[in-house]
Amino acid sequence: MADPSSLLPDSEPELERPAPPDRGLFRGGLLALVGTVGYYACYTKLSATTELYEGLAIIVLAALPALIWARRATHEFPVFEAFMLTGINIYALPLLNGQNELLTYSESVVEQAAAAVLFFQIIAIFVYAITRGLPGRTPFWTEEVISRDVGKYLGYGLGLTTIYTGIATFSDLIPRDLEAPLRAVFYGLGIISTFVQGRRWGQDDLTYQEKIFYVLNIVLQVVFTFATLYLIAGISLIVLALLGYVSGSKRRPVIAIAIILPIIALLHNGKTTMREKYWAVDNNNRDKDVSMPSPSELPAFYTEWIQDGLDLHQKSSLTEKLIQRTSLFQMICLVVDNSPDRLPYLDGETYGQIPGQFIPRFFWAEKPVAHISTYTLSIYYGLQRIEDTKTTTIAFGLLAEAYANFGFYGVGMFAAVFAFCLKKYGLWAQYSPILSYAGLLLVLLMAWSFQTELTLSIWLSSLFQAAVAVLGVPFILRHFLG
Repeated sequence: MADPSSLLPDSEPELERPAPPDRGLFRGGLLALVGTVGYYACYTKLSATTELYEGLAIIVLAALPALIWARRATHEFPVFEAFMLTGINIYALPLLNGQNELLTYSESVVEQAAAAVLFFQIIAIFVYAITRGLPGRTPFWTEEVISRDVGKYLGYGLGLTTIYTGIATFSDLIPRDLEAPLRAVFYGLGIISTFVQGRRWGQDDLTYQEKIFYVLNIVLQVVFTFATLYLIAGISLIVLALLGYVSGSKRRPVIAIAIILPIIALLHNGKTTMREKYWAVDNNNRDKDVSMPSPSELPAFYTEWIQDGLDLHQKSSLTEKLIQRTSLFQMICLVVDNSPDRLPYLDGETYGQIPGQFIPRFFWAEKPVAHISTYTLSIYYGLQRIEDTKTTTIAFGLLAEAYANFGFYGVGMFAAVFAFCLKKYGLWAQYSPILSYAGLLLVLLMAWSFQTELTLSIWLSSLFQAAVAVLGVPFILRHFLG
């Protein structure tokens, strides 16, 4: 077999040197898997044996790709592996914990919903394993668009993003006409800077001062975004930083996780109470008015938030609360319970809404809203009225959407296409420098790999918009500013 390096052009920059497999990461993951499966096998809340076996199987299949990745001597980005791993908290744990929302469904519905998840996992893992490809050889795949010397200054890009986040969150200094383009530019810059710096940390390429600067900026951005009482943006930033570190080091960030998880769980616990205090709505639950704290009020704001979280902890476990917040299994049960008996399959209606999302609103003034597919599903299955969608978005998820459109056939086709595309792109970009166009797009895919609560239209369109910003900035710098 030919040496893989022979497939690359002579001008290819020096490739990242694969790290030896970190047995600690693999063994730690394996022990966590065995411990989790053993715990639920012995202390399950389920009375149905079939549901128990299905839940345990979902955990094993969700963790399998990540364990395989952890054993390999490679710096490949674990995009598919991260995506599959989310199946533990959004599908398996809600089922095994006997989530309250599942009590309204019959045993047969829950078992069929779990079977849909297993079917998705099996097809996705199989297709991912058999897909083959060669690395890309054009400049898109092989040339760095940002030099490695410039790449070391990405920490300053993170600092600029922090400044922008503070200004955008706590002031009205940014003109409305500039809000969208500036948000796109700094959002893209923040994604790249966060992941690349985290990866450099994992590869022991950051100085002590750079590490302090990195952590400080991540903390400030999370504090600023959490102050809006929307947690998803801050959580995504933290996950992206941890994924960057793990992909570069193949070591477990145990201390970071031990600190972060309890804090997020506590804030999740008190989020609803805080929204009742700081969000004002009219009698029709519309026109949300968010009362933002000023920067000087943040210490008192978070003290109040933590106290509310601790007060509610007496009523429910923090872990249970966090699992309920991230669960999508009840959405699959909802769809399985209604379709096709009471409500026919949508036959691709939400997928047909995808192309319109790529048309700029400048050319189509009546362009549907970004979450049109989510609203279509919510209204169709009776969760919302049309007027409710103006203030609330209910997470449905990619898998529930696939079943709602075509049943098990939709689940299987989505699994096959999604796994094939991720594997194929990963193979094309396997030797691409991280600061090439292909490498930057891989970073974006990592950031989107855990956005499992979205429907496919918003998943693809938001990825496209981020790609335009992330790839457009170096393109402009390179071709127009030299």
